[in-house]
Amino acid sequence: MSRKAYFAVTGSIFLVIAILHLFRIIFGWSPVVEGWAVPVWLSWVALVVAGWLGYEGLRFAGKAD
Repeated sequence: MSRKAYFAVTGSIFLVIAILHLFRIIFGWSPVVEGWAVPVWLSWVALVVAGWLGYEGLRFAGKAD
């Protein structure tokens, strides 16, 4: 796999994850993991981190040779 393809795939995956966290925030989904209700603030953090990683991945895909 070329570097460009790798960055494009990982960037896209992280953007999908960011969008899912945004949907969770908007629609009020409340996941429960082994009896623990995941707080909404955690999705805000994950939205920022995953969005940034997705942006950087796609940006690097554009620069890769």
